[in-house]
Amino acid sequence: MNTRDLILRPLAGPDELGLFRRLPYVLDEELADDLAEGRRQAERMWVALRGDRLLARAAWWGPASLLDVLDVDDALPAADRVGVGVRLLRTAMKSVPGTGEYSRFVPPGWRDDAATRQAVQDRMTIAERAGARPFVEHLRLEWHPGTPVPEPAGRLAFRPVRDTEELLALMTSALDGTLDAYSRADLARMSPREAAVAHYEDDLARFTGQRDWWRVATLPDGEAVGFVVPARNDYHAIIACLAVLPAHRGNRYADDLLAEGTRVLARRGVPRVRAATDLGNSPMANAFRRAGYVGFEREIVLTWRHDGLAQGAQLP
Repeated sequence: MNTRDLILRPLAGPDELGLFRRLPYVLDEELADDLAEGRRQAERMWVALRGDRLLARAAWWGPASLLDVLDVDDALPAADRVGVGVRLLRTAMKSVPGTGEYSRFVPPGWRDDAATRQAVQDRMTIAERAGARPFVEHLRLEWHPGTPVPEPAGRLAFRPVRDTEELLALMTSALDGTLDAYSRADLARMSPREAAVAHYEDDLARFTGQRDWWRVATLPDGEAVGFVVPARNDYHAIIACLAVLPAHRGNRYADDLLAEGTRVLARRGVPRVRAATDLGNSPMANAFRRAGYVGFEREIVLTWRHDGLAQGAQLP
């Protein structure tokens, strides 16, 4: 395809949202509210046009410059799909500095369907040719009201987190032996304490109005076993963070913590609770499944931050 006759530009304003939505994606229904609430800006929503036909699009979310919409017209020939997408993304990134990650939500069995697999691979190829590299695949899970939540087993007690310093100390300790890809990347370039502070400041600090929901689990003698952070982001109630301290792993205490966090949110009548964990973190994935959480999609993350990553992506 001759790409020299393409029009590559950002949206002129929210009135062009209909043009942008001509290519479908799971986040489309949230775009209008995101623009209205300032989570997106029209100048960070780019399109590739030939005449009035939309061939590709890209959009960034929030101040962290997360690329979370990247689509091409799947009716184009394979080479053209990638070529148009790469040209759009490279051009747009010159006007959207600091892009750190590309996030794509995909069906749970995306590898099993040839058409879905090809569509995902095309978008990954476009991002890689623009300099990104694969980082992690997440399981995305949700709990719905009516799903039984285990009653407290009595082996742990739960209390609110006392203050930020207590939570940071617990987070620092929990990083020993972590299976979380973001945490492991952070530990490759900073101390455990610095990694805990970065995670807190970039993610958990936004939930300051919900701190009375956060829980520390203790043994009968008061020794801390772990913690859970139930919260609500801009879209859903979530389990924002959950960890068992190294000395207490292997006892399925994650089940107790997850049940407590879910109960905290369920008592507030939320329509669902969402959570995510790395595909390779089977102990945590199994804990979610035992608690009645069901996988509804996956998230693939690529990164441009080759020297480490920042935390804080939301769970739309």
